[in-house]
Amino acid sequence: MSRYTGPRARVSRRLGENIFGTKGETAALERRPYPPGIHGRSRTRGANNSEYLVQLQEKQKARLSYGLTEKQFRKVYQKASRKSGVTGENMLISLELRLDNVCYRAGFCATRPQARQFVAHGHVLVNGKRVNIPSYRVSAGDKIEIKAKTKENAVIQWNKEVLDRTPPAWIDLGSDGLSVTIHSEPIREQIDVPLREQLIVELYSK
Repeated sequence: MSRYTGPRARVSRRLGENIFGTKGETAALERRPYPPGIHGRSRTRGANNSEYLVQLQEKQKARLSYGLTEKQFRKVYQKASRKSGVTGENMLISLELRLDNVCYRAGFCATRPQARQFVAHGHVLVNGKRVNIPSYRVSAGDKIEIKAKTKENAVIQWNKEVLDRTPPAWIDLGSDGLSVTIHSEPIREQIDVPLREQLIVELYSK
């Protein structure tokens, strides 16, 4: 299972966004709000950037935020481009419907990498059946819940009590706080990621 294991704060500083959602990245961006490297201080973020670089950085933001490899991300784009509708929006909707992202959005997990780990370790049920594939695509009407034995896990309990994350409108939270039902597929206005997806489409269209 391939995933990024390098320095996260460095990536976030290079792209100017908290990519992985950790406190360390937020602190690093506040403490050193400039790109990494010996010449980082002398660079003005966004100044004199080529069109290609801007498009590439936007793609990297999306790819790393959702925890995909380049090959996986390109497949998501290719599938989105074959669907009717706006390609960029189709791509974001597909990413949002990944099982690991739903667990993150529901507040089961603090970050997407943590959600990916919980799914891969078999702690998540979809319609009563264990699913350990983070990229599994959920559908409207699906019920996603934490396995009974895992509900007492200290990490899960901490996330439930401390995160206090409100799920987006397309996800209905259960009364126990550890189960959700997919109300419908999200629309672009309900996806609060700071991405300019059209730039990604332009990059792959070249």
